[in-house]
Amino acid sequence: MGGSRAYVKQVGLLWLVGFREACSFHRVVYFFTSSRPLLIKTGQCFLLNGCIFLGSIFILNSVIIPVLLRILPDHCQKIGSRDLCAIKETLKIYSSVRSILIQLFYVLWFYPLYVFSILLSTIWYNDIAKFAFVAMGRYGATVVKSSSQDESSKTQNVAHMDKPFGFGGIVIGIGEQIYSILLLFVFYIEVSATEWIPYIGKTINFLLLSWLYAYYCFEYKWNLSELGLDKRLNFFESNWAFFAGFGSPCVLAIFFFSRLVSYGIMAILFPLFVLTATGTQEEEVISSQTRSWSGGLGRLPIFYAADTLLKKLLLLFPKAFDKVQREEKVQ
Repeated sequence: MGGSRAYVKQVGLLWLVGFREACSFHRVVYFFTSSRPLLIKTGQCFLLNGCIFLGSIFILNSVIIPVLLRILPDHCQKIGSRDLCAIKETLKIYSSVRSILIQLFYVLWFYPLYVFSILLSTIWYNDIAKFAFVAMGRYGATVVKSSSQDESSKTQNVAHMDKPFGFGGIVIGIGEQIYSILLLFVFYIEVSATEWIPYIGKTINFLLLSWLYAYYCFEYKWNLSELGLDKRLNFFESNWAFFAGFGSPCVLAIFFFSRLVSYGIMAILFPLFVLTATGTQEEEVISSQTRSWSGGLGRLPIFYAADTLLKKLLLLFPKAFDKVQREEKVQ
């Protein structure tokens, strides 16, 4: 019983540490003051996703829909004794026309803007992480040493040395990127499916979303550090409580809004969390908390279902699957 309590306490402590690291926005201030290109790129994200995307939603709900309701009312209005909506069929026509106009607004503006925002923001997020690395003096360096750096952080900095150089390393890197994208896509489908589970679906969905966003935040940093996919997944799943805590503020910011509004809010806040992740020395932070523990929390196979399903899907394409297996053996 005492061991169970100690374990739960360790999980809670590591979760709080992750939550604290995600909310370390003083690092964002440091990055902004250290890099003007970073500040400009983050400002572009805010302009596109905040002013234009969320602004469009605000205009739709606050201006366009009220105007349409006034022009095409959904209930009878009277001026004196005169009934302007005496026939119910008129109300149905008004409602249909209003719905068509609103749908046209979505089709011609929101959905194209949504796709454009995703594509452009994805490029900008990578640039933001790169500018943060430059501000920290780490981008482009093979190994960065400091007086406070322990062996675990040194291992992360030289992780890319395990990969072969030249064309072979490039091929493996591209293969890893493609597999990582597919893996996260399958995991996202898995996360979305949990919303339909009765009673506990929302809780499971919140937890899985926390892991998903935490992985997204650190992925840019790990890509720039050339950390192999196998090492990323092992480190992530071995420190699942920390990353659950790190991703929680991301999910809390969007969990209670509609899908489009949630995307707009997340698109504004995500660069900030990418910066806090980039500035986090996660191995040192986790090591400082777990050094006195007798054994770790154990590896939690978060991506097991997605990884297994993806490999079964790749069996439909034997050559692609053989390539993945060869890359795993090289690692």
